[in-house]
Amino acid sequence: MPKTEVVKAETTVWIDGSFGEGGGQILRSSLSLSLVTGKPFRIENIRANRQKPGLLRQHLTAVQAAAEIGSAEVEGAALGSNALTFVPGKVRSGEFRFAIGTAGSGTLVLQTILPALITADGPSRIEIEGGTHNPAAPPFDFLQRSFVPLIERMGPKVKLELQRYGFYPAGGGRIVVEVTPTDVLKPIELEKRGEITSKKATALVANLPYHIARRELETVGKLLNWDAESLRCEDTKNSVSPGNLVMIELASSSVTEIFTAFGKLGVSAEDVAKDAAEQARAYMHSIAAVDEHLADQLLLPLALAGGGSFSAVNLNMHAKTNMEVIRQFLPVQFGMFEAEGHNRVTVQLQ
Repeated sequence: MPKTEVVKAETTVWIDGSFGEGGGQILRSSLSLSLVTGKPFRIENIRANRQKPGLLRQHLTAVQAAAEIGSAEVEGAALGSNALTFVPGKVRSGEFRFAIGTAGSGTLVLQTILPALITADGPSRIEIEGGTHNPAAPPFDFLQRSFVPLIERMGPKVKLELQRYGFYPAGGGRIVVEVTPTDVLKPIELEKRGEITSKKATALVANLPYHIARRELETVGKLLNWDAESLRCEDTKNSVSPGNLVMIELASSSVTEIFTAFGKLGVSAEDVAKDAAEQARAYMHSIAAVDEHLADQLLLPLALAGGGSFSAVNLNMHAKTNMEVIRQFLPVQFGMFEAEGHNRVTVQLQ
């Protein structure tokens, strides 16, 4: 896939945005890795496999955010653009504010710049406005209670605050993040999950009838055979638009996993709850430490740490595509093994 050329005495990494899963993650991972390694890159065919190819608002905001913290020179940063050249400078810490202007995911923008900020030369504070709970992105709660605790085990400190919910299609959410970086990222190993020590299901309604949440929790309780102590309804007005989700949280000694399903027009509360319950049940029936989404998101920080391992319920096309992007920037090797009905992934420097 890659080829190289000389740009400003640096080797430019060439990325074909149509390979693998062909979505926005290829761009986001390239931005993250470019900031940390200092390597420029050129990406073409951005999001070629999506219904609306090219840069959408959230992808453009990720580019702009990366450019600001990385003092980068950028060509092609415009809505709808299908090609981009990114030449990073020195990463700087400090206070930043980024507004997507739509329900595009603020959590994905954060994940784009977080690898550079956790290894920067000073602390940072970031405010991001946009979507906080979107079906096609990790919700805020997943970052706060599942992803970030693992990042903190690698050395940095990351504090997340949800100031306002942002549901599709209006967005308008706000998250604030405080980052204390580390000098060196430490590898982590997440082998078998171990016994689940706590479980909780939450049904949230924002500016919607409360009975929706009650019906969802009743369904989760029946499907998973959980009692009322594990079920919780939440009602909030702290949202620009209506929104609904069911979130199931499973914690063990090694990791906390969160499974989310979102309510939408034409889908019953019972079906939303069933979706979340089925995701959680598949995880509980496995001995793997992480599910496929967390597996995907751990690859880049472990590569930056130069090592680590985890077991995963499944490795999806996102993860396999992400491995290929990471290899273009870092001399790492990913080992993938199937055993006992799950996948084991190892990361090591070549």
